[in-house]
Amino acid sequence: MKRWLILEDGTYFEGEGFGGTSNVIGEIVFTTGMTGYQETITSQSTNGQIVTFTYPLIGNCGINRDDFESLSPTCKGIVVKEHARLASNWRSQMTLDEFLTRKGIPGIAGIDTRALTRKIREKGTMKASIVDASDEFHHAYDQLKAAVLPTNQVEQVSTVKPYPCPGIGHNVVILDLGLKHSTMQELVKRECNLTVLPFNATAEEILELSPDGVLLTNGPGNPKNLPTLVEMVKEIQGKVPLFGIALGHQIFALANGADTYKMTFGHHGNHPVRQLETGKVHFSAQGHGFAVEKTSVDPDQLTVTYLEINDQSIEGLKHNKYPAFSVQFQPDASPGTHDALYVFDEFIAMMDTWKEHN
Repeated sequence: MKRWLILEDGTYFEGEGFGGTSNVIGEIVFTTGMTGYQETITSQSTNGQIVTFTYPLIGNCGINRDDFESLSPTCKGIVVKEHARLASNWRSQMTLDEFLTRKGIPGIAGIDTRALTRKIREKGTMKASIVDASDEFHHAYDQLKAAVLPTNQVEQVSTVKPYPCPGIGHNVVILDLGLKHSTMQELVKRECNLTVLPFNATAEEILELSPDGVLLTNGPGNPKNLPTLVEMVKEIQGKVPLFGIALGHQIFALANGADTYKMTFGHHGNHPVRQLETGKVHFSAQGHGFAVEKTSVDPDQLTVTYLEINDQSIEGLKHNKYPAFSVQFQPDASPGTHDALYVFDEFIAMMDTWKEHN
């Protein structure tokens, strides 16, 4: 089935449709990761996005039950150069086409993803649509230009009710802004007792659980659309150890007087970051379109701990007074790499130190 990928600036590409058959509109981004397409598609950080994979062949390992980051993915669509119609992997349970069809997520193949990526790098992220090539082009383009993208992405992906993931160690409260399964897995490996709360949980509800630590997860969208969450962080920091990941990192920054901005095309895929204390470089998994403004960080409040090597954007912060820190990258190693898993150990150590002195 012939389909079009139409960009907000009027550029369009013709390709072959697979997966879901609906017409969709979303924000188009590109990801440079060479592995982990299943994790990328099912991460709630891609909510509302049409994800372009720069790696030329996607789907050759199929889909398996172990690599889901959520059971109900909310990305709008995917764009590939070539999608593998047959999967060859001992864990595979279905093809990418079958999975996307079940979830109603449209894909489009046969696209010059190099040209598309250059376009996004030059023009920045923009609205895009995937539609049937038999549709009237000008009508489809008018619909795209008129579309208003939602700003309540976190509300769309967060859990509605609290739920536990019982363990025997540290009592950790997780604020679900778009929680990835692998984040929970890393904490479970470290024997944490987890309680997952909705994104709009109050400071009182969190502290009633007597947590040893609070984790603000990754998630989609603009952190400035979550002012209530920012105020909640102001209330709990200093009363309990705090760890923020990705969107959680941006919320932590806003709560301490820093500012955030929308990046031209964001970081999606694997990016090198430098740990400033040691000088070591780690490859990290990233998926964000907003970042912390470097000049807005008050050095009396926060210390910058990591920088992205290519554009020198902030990748980590540490509070100078309270037991609280954050990272912009996603240390859970899904979709890769494993370099930053030690960050979870630092969270455990911070909780240990807090318990010893309180």
